[in-house]
Amino acid sequence: MTLALYGHPFASFVWKPLIALYERNVSFEFRMVDPGHPENQARMVALSPTGQFPALIDGDREITQSNAVIEYLDLFHGSGTAMVPEDPREALEARMMADVFDDYVQAPMQRIVGDALRDEGERDPRGVADARALLDRCYAWLEPRLRAKEWAACGRFTIADCAAAPALFYADWVHPIPERHAGLTAYRARLLSRSSVARVVDEARPYRSFFPLGAPDRD
Repeated sequence: MTLALYGHPFASFVWKPLIALYERNVSFEFRMVDPGHPENQARMVALSPTGQFPALIDGDREITQSNAVIEYLDLFHGSGTAMVPEDPREALEARMMADVFDDYVQAPMQRIVGDALRDEGERDPRGVADARALLDRCYAWLEPRLRAKEWAACGRFTIADCAAAPALFYADWVHPIPERHAGLTAYRARLLSRSSVARVVDEARPYRSFFPLGAPDRD
């Protein structure tokens, strides 16, 4: 039975398993979750406690949460290099960096984007300011750790980079990486030049008008 991934091509957390699927040469069916596909929306509501994508269906197995989907693929599908290293110490490093990108880059970026979707009277300027401050702190923390590295962990492309690609792609749109963080900027460029990441960027390109803050004319 063919794997099925539920999600939307413009959603940052959907990029993570898509990148892993392309890296590991896994055949799958993409099931679009949007108003034009109400049956997929209903299925997604049943799959996730919050109705948020992505979710992977493999026969009678249902896997939600992007990192869990990536680890599931490592265990059961694909011929490429595993996204989570087999060595426990390397696996810990890769998972830690994935969590950093999820919690301290992706999360504040989404808070800023989410605020832009609210009505004027429901905006949270303090929350947005706090999110921008968190991004600044995380950019500064990442800079020395990535300056001399090709990839985020373990000397190769891992689940950490699957998390970093969408996080840094969109974060730089909403709160640009300062010029002084040349190492982080170069790392983001390397991510975008990797074929698996370039593919998800291109697949999401038709939906850029959805970006509430206005997509920049780059990337």
